[in-house]
Formats: sequence, C-alpha cells, structure tokens
Amino acid sequence: MRTDLYQGHDYYMMDEWLTEEHKLVRDTARAWVKKEVSPIIEEAAENSKFPQHLLKGLGEIGAFGPYIPAEYGGAGLDQISYGLIMQELERCDSGLRSTASVQSSLVMYPIYKYGNEEQRMKYLPKLATGEWIGCFGLTEPDFGSNPGGMLTNFKDMGDHYLLNGAKMWISNAPFAQIAVVWAKNEEGRIHGLIVERGMEGFTTPTMHGKWSLRASDTGELIFDNVKVPKENLLPNKSGLGGPLGCLDSARYGIAWGAIGVALDCYDVALRYSKERIQFGKPIGAFQLQQKKLAEMITEITKAQLLTYRLGQLRNENRATSAQISMAKRNNIAMAKQIVSDARQMLGGMGITGEYPVMRHMMNLESVITYEGTHDIHLLITGMDVTGFDAFK
Repeated sequence: MRTDLYQGHDYYMMDEWLTEEHKLVRDTARAWVKKEVSPIIEEAAENSKFPQHLLKGLGEIGAFGPYIPAEYGGAGLDQISYGLIMQELERCDSGLRSTASVQSSLVMYPIYKYGNEEQRMKYLPKLATGEWIGCFGLTEPDFGSNPGGMLTNFKDMGDHYLLNGAKMWISNAPFAQIAVVWAKNEEGRIHGLIVERGMEGFTTPTMHGKWSLRASDTGELIFDNVKVPKENLLPNKSGLGGPLGCLDSARYGIAWGAIGVALDCYDVALRYSKERIQFGKPIGAFQLQQKKLAEMITEITKAQLLTYRLGQLRNENRATSAQISMAKRNNIAMAKQIVSDARQMLGGMGITGEYPVMRHMMNLESVITYEGTHDIHLLITGMDVTGFDAFK
C-alpha cells in the first residue's frame, strides 16, 4: 500500500491570493484524500471499480455541489474553492474527480440553474450529501463532438413523456439514482429530463474493457419507452445551450484537476530525483533531469496563473465558454507532457503501481477527449479569435 507523501508546490506564492476559506477547503480535501483514497486507489484502478464507500466522504468534504447555495444542501462556496477541491481530487485520480465533477457540474448545476423550486428541494439536498448519485446523459453512440445531432427523443403522451434512445460513455451511470438526460421533443428542440432509476424501460449497463479511468464506473443509458413524469422536465432552459452551460462548469473543474495531476507527477519526480543515485550522485544533479524539472514547474505555474484568473472571472460571471476551453485544453496538454517526463525520470519504476505516474498517464487519455476533445477546443478558440466557424 503506497504512502501518500505529496506536498503542494507554489512557485509564484499564489497562496497569498487565497483566502483563509480557500486554504481550509483545499487542505481539508487534501487531508481526506491522503487518508481515505490514496491507500486504496491503486487497487481500485487494478480492479476497474470505483470504491463507492467514498461517496459519503466526498459529500462531507463539500465536493458535491460546493457552489450550490446552502439552502439546497451545498456549501455556498465560490468558484475558486470549487476548483481547488477538483485539483486535490484529481491529484489523486481523475476518476475520483470525475465522480465529483459529474455530480456537481452536470447534475446538481442543471437542476439548480434550469430546474424549478420543487425539483431543487427534491433532489439537491440528497445529491449534496452523496445519498443520491447522478449522471449526465448527452453523448450518444453516433454523436459526441456534435451533440446537436442526438437521436434520443421524447413524445408528449398527455399525462407523461415517452422517452426513447441511448447515451454512451456516462460516468456514474452504473450506480446513479438519477440521470439528467438531454433529448429532443417532437419539434426537435433539446430539453433536459430527470430520469430516475426504477422507471420501467430504463437500464444502465456497465461498459467494460477500459484501460483509462479504471477507478471510475462508466456505463450506458438505455431508454426503451420510458414513461417520464411531466414534472421531471427542467422548465427553465431549452436548446443546446442547456447542456453546454453544464459543460462549461465541468470543463472549468477539469482545468483545475489537470493541474492536480501535473503537481502529483512533478512532486513524485522531484522526490525521486533526489533519492535515486546513478553514477555516484542523485539523478537530480544531472542537467537533463534538471531541465525536465525546471520545465515542469514552469508550465505548472503558468497553468496555475491562467486558471486562477479564470476562477476570478467565473466568480464575476464574466468568463466566456472560449476562455474555459482554452484553459481546459492548455492544462491537459501541460499535464500530459509532465506525466510523460516524470515517467521517463522514474525509469522502469514509472510503469509500476508503486508510483501513480502510469495511472495518471492512462487517465489523461480520457480527460483529453471527454467534455470536448483537444481539437474541438482548439477550434473553439480559433472561432473566438477569428470570427469564422470551422465547424460548418
């Protein structure tokens, strides 16, 4: 069982910008991760199973809907606090952050933002504690980067809606109590529906064979003439902007989470460079290893500055979707390079479960693709700066 020796790294003294609340939130999440998750995460990844007993603890540290107002069970924190929690969770494992990110940004956020008061009071308090877990149904077998082409649909049957279709690559699906599902009505307009486990015709088969995000449960959502009560439609938003607004929140969390991955691998590589002796001295004393470490901390620091500023803009409701795309894309590319360099520095030990580097490397292969691929985010930035839409 690996001991978590991680220490934070703050080369530009950014902690001076954080409030005492920010630091308390971050340190609480870090301490919980070290005690409850780090000792078991390698086994969970090897067994390809999310440790569901952690859900209560995630609720207790405020990882579920931290920015949701306290009246609905959330912690009422700001966007930087949310980011810091996601950073600490993904510093341990991307699957752990995915579970919390989906619950917060893709389930609780749309219910809070697009739902009515009755829906908020029914679902949000139980989601905040982890008593209920949710998932988000947007991606389909034939529609990922083009969600507007979705085939999942519902019809008005008078006293209920009849939902048909399928969603794929859905985190938390195998054990979720509810799913926020995006589907087209008879006019082709996209709406959000809350589908509950136990509704006849609704199944959530687990997807197997993943080599990435192994400590996260992924499944499908199958709807075969599912009768959804009319009160389960989210009334305050329609159109593709609904799910995309949720993805903005999730992508923002991913930008922070990627920094966590980079920090963890830098921390491991730095410590290893001081302990591993070759040719009579620590490998950290050689120029090529110092080059790797210097570039790692430089890129981490640049990402920290970018993402902290984005958090300020989010707090002021001024951050644009394109700005969020830039941070998500930049930070994952940064983390992938740092993971690769750390793997090389550790030599053969880098591929073993004694160190987290290879697990992080595999996880990032999913993170760079989901909630907007690397190329799609590049085109979002390109469209924003040129005004030309390369998607059409």
